Amino acid sequence: MPLKLPQIIGHRGCAGYVPENTLEAIHTAADMGLTWVELDVKLTKDQIPIIFHDPTLERVTNGSGNVADKTLAEIKELDCGSYYGESFTGIDIPTLEEAIDVLLERDLGINFELKPCSGRDKDTAEVALDLLSSIWDDHDSLLISSYSMEALEIAADMASDWARSLVIGKDGSQDWISALNTGSLPEDFLKIRKYLELSAVSIDQEFCSGLIIRELQNQDLCIIPYGVNEAQRAVELQHLGLKNFISDYPDEIEDCLLSVH
Repeated sequence: MPLKLPQIIGHRGCAGYVPENTLEAIHTAADMGLTWVELDVKLTKDQIPIIFHDPTLERVTNGSGNVADKTLAEIKELDCGSYYGESFTGIDIPTLEEAIDVLLERDLGINFELKPCSGRDKDTAEVALDLLSSIWDDHDSLLISSYSMEALEIAADMASDWARSLVIGKDGSQDWISALNTGSLPEDFLKIRKYLELSAVSIDQEFCSGLIIRELQNQDLCIIPYGVNEAQRAVELQHLGLKNFISDYPDEIEDCLLSVH
C-alpha cells in the first residue's frame, strides 16, 4: 500500500517557532493545523527513550555532556527551552511515552526518526519500537526513519508492516556523501532499498538534484526532503515533482506551495 503523507510535516515538531522536540512543539504544530510532525528518538543511560536530536546536550539545554551518559532523572533536571527564548524557560525534554500521549491527544501522524547515539543502534530501535508497538495502533499514521541501517533492519524485523524511510544527508557515510555530491545515488542503494523494504527516503533538501529525484522516483519511493525552510526552494522542489516536505516553518512553506498550484 502506498505511503500516505500530508504535504507538510513539522520538523522536530515545529522548530521554527518553539523549542524543538518538545511537547510544546507538538501542540504548536497541531494548533497550526498540521496533521503530521517529525520527532527524534534517543536513549538515556538507563535505557529510556526520549525525544532529542543531538548526541550531546550543549546546543539546546543548560546541561553538558553526552546524552548516552545521562539517566532519565538527570535529563529531566535540564531546561531545554531557554535557549530559544526566556518565555520558554522551564521546558523539559520529553520521554517518548509523553510525546506519544500528546500525539494521540492531538490526533497527529508521526515520523519518528530513530537517532541512536554511537554504538546504540540496536538498543535504541528495540526499546523505542517495543514501547511504540504497545501504544500506537494506526499504522497509516506512522513512519519510522533513520540514518542507521541497523535500526531500520530491526524495525523491519520487529514491525514489518510499519512504513520505513532511510534518512540520507550529511550524517551519512563519506561514500554516500561523495556519491550524492556528484548528483547520484550510491551503487548499493537498490540493494539496500530492497533489503530494508523501504517505502520512502528522507533526504536533505541540499542533495535533491533533478537526477537524484528521478532515480528515486524510478524506484517508486516516496521522496521526503527535509530542511525545506525557504519558499523559493520549496517551489523548486515542487516543480521537480516532489509532494511532501519537512519544514521548521510549515505554515510559510504551505502558503508558498499553495500559491503555485
